Amino acid sequence: MPNSVVAMAPWWQTGVLYQIYPRSFADADGDGVGDLAGVIDHLDHLTALGVDGIWLSPVTVSPNADWGYDVADYVDVDRDYGTLGDLDALVAKAGARGIRILLDLVPNHTSDRHAWFVDARSSRAAAHRDWYVWADPKSDGSAPNNWVSHFGGPAWTLDEGTGQYYLHNFTPEQPDLNWWSDEVRDAFDDILRFWFDRGVAGFRIDVCNAIIKDAQLRDNPPATEEDGLLARLFGQRFFYSSNRPEVHDVIRRWRKVADGYDPPRLLLGETNVHDLDVLASYYGDGRDELNLAFNFPFINAAFDAAALRTLVEATEVRLPAGAWPVWTGSNHDVSRLATRWAGGDPGRIRLALMMLLTLRGTPVLYQGDEIGLPDTALDKKDLRDPVGLRFWPAYAGRDPARTPMPWRNQPGGGFTGADATTWLPLGDVAACNVEDQRDDPGSVLSLTRDLIALRRVTPDLQMGDYVTLPAPDGVWAWGRGAGTAVALNFGDHEATVDLAPAEQRRRIAIGTDRGRDGEAVGPRLRLRPWEGVVVRA
Repeated sequence: MPNSVVAMAPWWQTGVLYQIYPRSFADADGDGVGDLAGVIDHLDHLTALGVDGIWLSPVTVSPNADWGYDVADYVDVDRDYGTLGDLDALVAKAGARGIRILLDLVPNHTSDRHAWFVDARSSRAAAHRDWYVWADPKSDGSAPNNWVSHFGGPAWTLDEGTGQYYLHNFTPEQPDLNWWSDEVRDAFDDILRFWFDRGVAGFRIDVCNAIIKDAQLRDNPPATEEDGLLARLFGQRFFYSSNRPEVHDVIRRWRKVADGYDPPRLLLGETNVHDLDVLASYYGDGRDELNLAFNFPFINAAFDAAALRTLVEATEVRLPAGAWPVWTGSNHDVSRLATRWAGGDPGRIRLALMMLLTLRGTPVLYQGDEIGLPDTALDKKDLRDPVGLRFWPAYAGRDPARTPMPWRNQPGGGFTGADATTWLPLGDVAACNVEDQRDDPGSVLSLTRDLIALRRVTPDLQMGDYVTLPAPDGVWAWGRGAGTAVALNFGDHEATVDLAPAEQRRRIAIGTDRGRDGEAVGPRLRLRPWEGVVVRA
């Protein structure tokens, strides 16, 4: 892979992204809630880790019915996190280190306390009435159709004052915007430009595949066995309430705004679909819609060589020419990879991180992945997430993956002061924290840091093509570019991979067992259970 090709690629294509859930990252003012000043205070960690961009979960104004994803003001910072000046300072100080800042954009819905909705529900003739989805009751007074909320229960709430129902695909405090409205589209053009003009490098776009709803509000059809888990749980396919063809018009419009800046801004979509053909459609022709679209079939897959390999191969085939994959194993909405994929097993955690950081595409790490942070076991009294509160004890919701980042083994975990009450409980800070791993060459943090450093100096790992290599059952091996190979053993037994002709002498550049770094390998590579290696000519 020529260095010239890498040099011409956009920063996000060769780089590594890192998601921060600001409420739980670092608390600079001692109130138990993370803030922007705390992020600034820990830029040294992110610089040493080697990431190229930070995606911040929402820091805009919110009453926190859904912890930031109910936005009451799109162009200001919530006082829990600081001020616009603090965000500007973060953009500048991170930028000085070569780290870009992405914000979370929530276009599907607002808070019910947003000025737009306060006006909209004041009268059927209100100026912002058409900015939301309203419908008359059926003749018996019931909801306009059978749509259900992704958080459970009906997706409609009756507004007694005006006698119509409003739509909310999440909590009733999150009314859905009407994206058939030109005024809504114009308003979001202005929101994008507001942040781009302040130096923000792009957006992760929340629920971007579901913002347009069927204009006729037709009933969703019943779910089938072929549908995704969410559809089967709720008994209906979200056919008319998401993935409408007109959504692509909106995304193309956003792309034109983003591409109008120098350098072009990044659009990273939350595309929670189970069909890879549908996922591929959100890239448009590869140049005119999303730059990156999260692959949820991958994050929801079993931690199994055949399952993951099949998904990656299918994704590679389906993406349009010029499109670029994105891979992640954790985020603020799902169980952390250390728990969900690895079951807390150190070897599996290391294998998962090697996989994410060596596939063709952009890896996104969630805060704590770099130290193998597991979910935190919580009691019902600890929960703040409306989903967990609704479905407890069958499901604890998303809070176990949102607990504060453990920076060191001390009261407050280095996240906050020793006497502060954290908004969610800390996990076991003695068992897993940044400080204890920072200078340990055998730690998960050192492995993650060294894998990212290897990517940075290996054009094959940045831009090289992906090709599956022959491997026995339970092993997944692939080539990147002309001179790099990766082999991962997902089994409980030793395995041998036929990696290359004998005359091609290779060495292990990095292994999940760091004792093998630099080891010369011949055509047959031996892997212990749950061991992975990156091999270079």
